[in-house]
Amino acid sequence: MSIAANISAIKEELGNAGVKLIAVSKTKPVESITEAYNAGQRIFGENMVQELVEKYERLPKDIEWHLIGHLQSNKVKYIAPFINMIHSVDSLKLLQEINKQAIKNNRVIDCLLQIYIADEDTKYGLDFSEAIELLRSEEFIELKNVRIRGVMGIATFTVNPRITQDEFYELKTFYTGLKETIFRKNPEFTEISMGMSGDYKIAIEKGSTMIRLGSTIFGSRK
Repeated sequence: MSIAANISAIKEELGNAGVKLIAVSKTKPVESITEAYNAGQRIFGENMVQELVEKYERLPKDIEWHLIGHLQSNKVKYIAPFINMIHSVDSLKLLQEINKQAIKNNRVIDCLLQIYIADEDTKYGLDFSEAIELLRSEEFIELKNVRIRGVMGIATFTVNPRITQDEFYELKTFYTGLKETIFRKNPEFTEISMGMSGDYKIAIEKGSTMIRLGSTIFGSRK
């Protein structure tokens, strides 16, 4: 199937579930992204800052760019002028740098806290207690140019759906707890970014509001 056909099939599957489709375009050429764009896709996710900047410069400016990969503080300045959302915030230091660069660009930048839910050492993220400590800190409260919109998580890479279900359930439960306490007066705290090509159906069942699909849209990476 073509990229356009894949997007159409996924959106039909999503229906009116209120789940945003993020097309993960890392390593994919501009031509493939253009095909997805022409099929109506407007939200794209990238992992690498340099690749993201290059694509931003070459592609239509109504694209909503999301940074979904691990972000180093010294790279924030390159994406701060245009990024729509950063999914992978995993430290107060990174948030402070995003806030600093947002001020320079006269912007408020939307962010998700990346929560460590997988049983894998290669994954990044805050554990539940670290996230709460960050959100309650005086340093965080001082940050006026970042807006925490929700949480993001990556499940363990496994063929056992029960493990994936449990991890997504934990993330949704944590999100709900934050929404009812720290963010109870914040109507913009609405997003749970979880689910990729191999597990997005489970993620939707468990309450995801954003799914990040690459190979399902663009085909397998070489």
